[in-house]
Amino acid sequence: MKAFVSGRRLGILAFSLAGVASFISFSAPASAESTDAGANLYACRKGWPSCEASRLTPAEATEVATDKRVRNLADCRNGMSSCEQGLLSEVETIAVAVAAYDRNVSNCRSGSSHCDRSQLTRSESHDADAAAHQRLVADCKDGIGPCDVSALSSTEAADVARASRMRMVSDCKDGRVGCRQTELTLAEAKEIAQAARERNTANCRNGWEECDRLKLTAPEAAEVDAGVRARNVSACREGRETCNYALLGRSETEAASGVEQLRNLTACQSRRGYCDRSRLTPAQAAAIPVEAK
Repeated sequence: MKAFVSGRRLGILAFSLAGVASFISFSAPASAESTDAGANLYACRKGWPSCEASRLTPAEATEVATDKRVRNLADCRNGMSSCEQGLLSEVETIAVAVAAYDRNVSNCRSGSSHCDRSQLTRSESHDADAAAHQRLVADCKDGIGPCDVSALSSTEAADVARASRMRMVSDCKDGRVGCRQTELTLAEAKEIAQAARERNTANCRNGWEECDRLKLTAPEAAEVDAGVRARNVSACREGRETCNYALLGRSETEAASGVEQLRNLTACQSRRGYCDRSRLTPAQAAAIPVEAK
């Protein structure tokens, strides 16, 4: 009797295991097919070449067709070569024509090479000419490209001349190539000379190559030298490669040496960075065993 019960249990267990294995073997491909079908639907909705339309369900095919129509309408509105006019409804065709007309008007006003002036009304053509003239005036004032002064009114030409002079004076103040010294008034020349001195002093104070020490006054030179020493002391304390030890005084040299000793001790203790054990005190060396290579 016990043998019969045990055999029956083994049979039930084998049947259960077989069922689980069967479920896994059937569900895995089904899951893969579902994922694959979803990827195909996504590709079709995006209009990608990998789309297999024959694998779509009727509902999916309708969904894809709707997406294609929306995408095509956007392409047509934007004047893209991918536009398929044959897919547009009557209302959509009108909307696309309006968008194309407005786009051409905008192109003509902005001076785009895609402007077709033959499609403009007389008023629109006038607006395009006015916009082009305003661009000319603005470019002349800003010194952008060649300026056709003959196309300007007397008032506009005067405004452009004032803007050009202000730009030239600004170039002189900043030391740029657009400066024309001979065109400056005495007051402007004096102001610009002062700006040049201040710029040179700042260059020297910051240690920049544009510094001309010969143009510094005695107080300015003293101020610059003090700044150079201060920057050098800071560089030496921080161990930067810009440190010039020859510029350090005795106390500054001792301070920099103390900072370096501390750095060396830290490197030896952490075993990171350059460590010179010969510069350690006997007590420090004893506390830091030699690392085995």
